Parts: sequence; C-alpha cells; structure tokens
Amino acid sequence: MFGKLKIKPRTEQILEEAFKGPISSEDALYLMNTDGNDLNALLITADLLRKELAGDEVTFIKNWNINFTNICSGNCGFCAFKKDSKDSDSYFLEISEMVKRAKIAADNGAVEICIQGGLHPNVDAYFYEKILMQVKEELPEIHIHAFSPMEIYYGSKKAGLSVEETLKMLKEAGLDTMPGTAAEILNDQVREVICPGKLSTSQWINVVETAHNLGVRTTCTMMYGHVETLKHRIEHLEILRNIQKRTKGFTEFVPLTFMHTNAPIYKEGISMPGTTGSHDLKLYAISRLMFHEYLKNIQVSWVKLGFKFAQIGLMAGANDMGGTLGEENISRSAGASYGVRTEIDNLKATIEDLGRIPALRDTTYDHIRPL
Repeated sequence: MFGKLKIKPRTEQILEEAFKGPISSEDALYLMNTDGNDLNALLITADLLRKELAGDEVTFIKNWNINFTNICSGNCGFCAFKKDSKDSDSYFLEISEMVKRAKIAADNGAVEICIQGGLHPNVDAYFYEKILMQVKEELPEIHIHAFSPMEIYYGSKKAGLSVEETLKMLKEAGLDTMPGTAAEILNDQVREVICPGKLSTSQWINVVETAHNLGVRTTCTMMYGHVETLKHRIEHLEILRNIQKRTKGFTEFVPLTFMHTNAPIYKEGISMPGTTGSHDLKLYAISRLMFHEYLKNIQVSWVKLGFKFAQIGLMAGANDMGGTLGEENISRSAGASYGVRTEIDNLKATIEDLGRIPALRDTTYDHIRPL
C-alpha cells in the first residue's frame, strides 16, 4: 500500500488493519513511537480514513464564548486564568450582562453560546439554572453549550444535589449540550500532580455518562504535553472510546495541547514545555484510528495551534475546525497567542487551500451546510 515508503512490517500491518476497524491500545501505543517513513504512513492512513468516515467537508460553527468569572477556588497547576476575588483583575459578570452579550452574539449570527467560568465560592447549580433560564427567555432558539463536568460536580455539591438531580434541573432550564473539558488526562496519578482539587477520573466519567443518559450530549477532550506519558495518552483515549461505546453521547473529540508559558507547573519546573508538532499530529492520527466509526468528528484547535498548524492537523485525520469563538479567555491567559476570535472567511480560506469543502454546522453535527 505504501510503495516506496519502506515502513516497518508491524507498522504496515497495523495501518492496513486500521481500515477494517478500530486499532487496539497496544497498537496505538506502538504508533505513538513512530517516526520517519512510519510516521508519514500513519498520517496518510489517518487522512484516508478521515475521508472514508467523514468525507471532504471540514466543519465549523459560528459561536461565542462567555467566561462569566475568573474567580476560582480551584488549584489546578496548569491554569493561569484563575484569580482571587481580591485581585484587581478579577471579575464576575451579572447574569444580565451575560444575556446582553449572548444577544449581541446572536444578532451577529452565532447559533451557539458556550458558557463557562471559574469555581466561584458563591456559585452553585441554582446559579447555573438562573443563567440558563434568563438566556433562554431572551433567546429561546439559541443552543446553550455550557458548564464543564467539573462545574457540574462543584455546583451540585454546593447546592446539596446529586449530579443527576443537577443535570435534570439544568436540562429543564435550557442546557442543550456540555463541553467535555476538565478531562485533562484521565489518570488519577497524573491528576494528583496537575489538578489535585479536581474531580477524579471516575467522577468525571460519572458526570459525563449521567449527562449522556439524560440526553445531554457532550464533547470530549484531552489536555496533553505536561507530566503524562505516551501510555497515559492512549489510556485516556481508551476510556473515551469505551464511554462512547456505552452511551454514544460524544459529539466530537478535541485534543488540546498544553499551553505552558504561564502555567504554574511549568514555572515550577514540574511539567514539560508542551508537546512537539510531531506528537500533535500523532495524536490526531491515532485518535482517528482508535475512534474509527465510534466517533467521526475530530477537531483541531486553531486558538492553540494557529491557523497554519491547524491546517496541517486537517491532513492528519481531523475534520473540524471548531468555531469562530470570542472572549476565549482561558487559553489566552495560559499563553495562547493566536487570538480568541476569527471570521468565517478565515476558516473558509484555510480549508479551501487544502482542496477541502468548508461547511457550517450546528453543535451536534446534525445540520451541516457547505459554503
């Protein structure tokens, strides 16, 4: 199949079998260590499989982010977004201000509003309910994509509710889908180093599966390039794949390369300085081969990678470019330097330059319209 590439026999066998079905964790870990011609063959295979499973359309959504507070009681070592309430640059938006921003975004064509914030000491699940109800009252047709699994867990505890009770209440109030963030690396030893106060692996799985079982779909993510090993990355993908087999509730997978510049764990010499380009591409490609037909949408983050490298990610198995965004303060605080908002024309030009088809989508990929 690969002609003059002259790749290793095991690599060739794994990649040929990849067209028949998802590869194993063992084979995925082997591919994580490829280089040279074997790496080229991996990327080619992932791109061909992407074409087979997702076609030549590259999707994105017109959306807007609202980070309603940067005041947080958490102690995540990778976060540069958190502020204390006494800090001069801390903020906590009134719900009326969130509604105002959502209306402006909708007037400018946004079909999704993503709402997230820090773990504010005075916030609980009932506060989330108020946000949803007031936004939906003004914008009944807008899709609200809100509250990470950590926010749900935290808000439920503060309100004295179970996770299930919280999610039922929020769905009734207007929650449509959730971001599958706060996953970082789903390994408790890693989490003890990078986010010791955060929910555990089993708790993250419980929140996500409870949401899925209640009809609230989520994305899924991985933040990598800090203290984890290659094996941890594959174990994380296997956990996500098994959840998807059980619930079919994930809409997309979003790999998030660690932004190290302003992160406390990097400044303290604990973490790596992010990842390399080859490891970014391997993760896109291997996730495509592992998820296969279970999860067809893999997103590149232009906020973290920049448009040039995000475009290369589209050649390594990815088929989505996220959204137009706006007010994306979390990545910016961590040191991302590629901006927090873009126009449709920028995404369209990046996609067309590859000979692919730009297409607008909704949050759940149920409605896709080529441009």
